Amino acid sequence: MIKAEVIVDNTAWKNKIKNISQLFNRILKNLPKKYFLKNKKTIITVLLSNNSKIKKLNKIFRKKNKPTDILSFPIKKNIDKNFFYLGDIIISYEFMNKPKKISLPEFKKKVAKIFIHGFLHLKGFDHKKNNDFDKMQKEERKIFNLVKNKIWKQFLKKKQYLTYIYFVLVY
Repeated sequence: MIKAEVIVDNTAWKNKIKNISQLFNRILKNLPKKYFLKNKKTIITVLLSNNSKIKKLNKIFRKKNKPTDILSFPIKKNIDKNFFYLGDIIISYEFMNKPKKISLPEFKKKVAKIFIHGFLHLKGFDHKKNNDFDKMQKEERKIFNLVKNKIWKQFLKKKQYLTYIYFVLVY
């Protein structure tokens, strides 16, 4: 099991998506099994922030004095025999909310995709070289489509057809 502890330090996130931690945990729950550790609960922290704060972190840790869409900080530490801390992901609201008139479904899709991107960084993926970029992008698409399809099947099992139709329109 992988669980996200979500911290929101920018109210725009809460105004845009209600129960935002549910979005991240639903994605994590439906990841391919290869990303799960046997007999250990994995924890990540997701900080939902803004350009100003992510710019400061980007300058401190990456020596780049500009905002970015996402930062990932792999920690990879055993907390105890039952828990493993994978790392931290920080996402900028302003980057996700472009264009400003972005629809809620498109916003959620964009957040889901960038979250998967950040998660892959925590798992050791990188995109400094073209070959690595291609591998990472392929894995992102694969995970996004897999998660999307698993969530659709869950809706169908529960006979939540209207929810399913909404989900299809959203994603």
